[in-house]
Amino acid sequence: MILMQQINSSDKDKRISIRVDPELKEESQELFKSMGMDLSTAITMFLKQSLTDNALPFKPRAENPQNIAARKEAESGNLRKFNSVDELWNELND
Repeated sequence: MILMQQINSSDKDKRISIRVDPELKEESQELFKSMGMDLSTAITMFLKQSLTDNALPFKPRAENPQNIAARKEAESGNLRKFNSVDELWNELND
């Protein structure tokens, strides 16, 4: 759930307060810090790009169920390993 509220602070900047999941906030802060910016700068960039594009700066879409299953399998670490490309090809062609 996201709740946005505008709070007056000065004529130059306006404060926006939003509610997000604490884990989402923490992970986002870490990501943007690694990119040399804070969360406020990242959100400002999102808003400015939205205005430039007159749309969201990304294309929302539903993910293919096969992709979701493949990602979960890969993230589980329970993958078969091959010693060579030939061994992989033999497995794929059987």
